[in-house]
Amino acid sequence: MPPSPGAPHDGAPTEHGHWFQRLHRSVLTSVLGLAWNRGRDVELMHRAMGFAALSLLTLVPLLIVVAAADLASGQGFARWLVQGLGVSEVSQEEVEQLFGKPGAALQRTTAFGLAALAAFGVTFGSAVQTGYERVWDLPTARWHTMWRHVVWLAVLIAALLLFVEAPERNDSRTVTVFVAVGDIIGAFLFFWWSQRFLLCGRIRWRALAPGAACTALGLFGLRIFSQFVFSPLIASNAVTYGQFGTVLVLQSWLVGVGFVVYGAALVGRLIHEHLVLRRIDHLPGELPDDELR
Repeated sequence: MPPSPGAPHDGAPTEHGHWFQRLHRSVLTSVLGLAWNRGRDVELMHRAMGFAALSLLTLVPLLIVVAAADLASGQGFARWLVQGLGVSEVSQEEVEQLFGKPGAALQRTTAFGLAALAAFGVTFGSAVQTGYERVWDLPTARWHTMWRHVVWLAVLIAALLLFVEAPERNDSRTVTVFVAVGDIIGAFLFFWWSQRFLLCGRIRWRALAPGAACTALGLFGLRIFSQFVFSPLIASNAVTYGQFGTVLVLQSWLVGVGFVVYGAALVGRLIHEHLVLRRIDHLPGELPDDELR
């Protein structure tokens, strides 16, 4: 019996479907596919936006008061922000106008207000801890670990003080390179310790090292990106929207910082798991349950 005319056409969609399924499976199992799925499970963008909102409401007011104590610079928190963003001189004036004089912030802050700012700043450490726990699929830490948030916040402020006291980056090319390398190493050490400390030692040091390295490099790249994107936006938005435009750019920059902090930790976990699986493939026996951590 001769084959029906539609028979040859029936195999074409099936072969195309198999090819598409193989391509889809290879994309899902690739590094980019795994990172996309993990990021969606962790709600990476939502956490980055929450990081920006919470830091602007709780951390920035505390840093303004702390930076006001550094009267030698005469710029207070504006100087911190200018160095972090790497903005130009024109945009620097807009940032300084946004935060005003540091002496006034220090004089008008009472002891009760400072205690309230410190309490709100501690909640920021709790949010960062929750984000790291979601990245590593860990249960929420118990309430008696709240003291870690206080210690982490104090170390964060000390690290920012060291960052702003570094030599100017435009003195010479040698000084610029030296300071940039120092910033990367300092950021690596801080976030390496931060993950270990906020996760209460539940993840090994070697597992946290790739995430800390990615965070340090990501923040360095964000600073370079800010010089070419956020710095001109501050000047243009100040003309269009006034000081509110500067706040919009600052909020966008904080979203980028949050995305780097959580996203780099997630990428670091994927790198660690990939290295562990490669090592296990060359060794006999089964994979221990806690080897990936």
